[in-house]
Amino acid sequence: MAFKFFCSSGRFTKTSSAVAAITLALLTVTAARAEPVEIVGFGDSLMAGYNLAPGESFPERLEDALKAEGYDVTVANAGVSGDTTSGGLSRLEWSVPESADIVILELGANDMLRGIPPASTEDNLDRMVAKLDERGQRVILAGMVAAPNLGKDYATAFNPIYETLAEKYELTLIPFFLDGVAAEPALLLDDGMHPNAEGVQRMVERMLPTFRKALNEHREEGA
Repeated sequence: MAFKFFCSSGRFTKTSSAVAAITLALLTVTAARAEPVEIVGFGDSLMAGYNLAPGESFPERLEDALKAEGYDVTVANAGVSGDTTSGGLSRLEWSVPESADIVILELGANDMLRGIPPASTEDNLDRMVAKLDERGQRVILAGMVAAPNLGKDYATAFNPIYETLAEKYELTLIPFFLDGVAAEPALLLDDGMHPNAEGVQRMVERMLPTFRKALNEHREEGA
């Protein structure tokens, strides 16, 4: 009887509409929060997974490791073997979707191997970071160091690039992407440059604290 009276008074329609609107809003917010965090690994052969089997590339191993810890993420592989910072800059718009939440920017190794002037490398990286920052995307900058055979002068100009950009844009920095793997034959392919499957796993394990921190900060910012 109370239900009939409430309806006949006309108040049920107004109240139910308000409740429906609030419920819809809550469901929309919940759905938005339920979306996995979209990470894109944007780089060269070190990101692409040169000569590795399916499932063994850095983005794939990173996604597996983060999911195993309970993080709801997807990690897309936007690595292109042989890519330079100039090539990365030219393909950034279509390689990294605007929907991405976090971008791992891993480029510069091929610039170094080709002896490209460090000033050019820094400028290209700076422009990429600026574009991603303009989009509101969090950047994790993966650093590289110059090979010893390039000489002290080149290393002095090249090596500080990543820390300089990280400070300028307040980025999360991985000082050396191959840390713990470079110069370790058991963790490298026969070319002595690219990580094998075990090497990639080592890299992921060493970088997990960095990604945990970035994801937790991203979650707090979106709360």
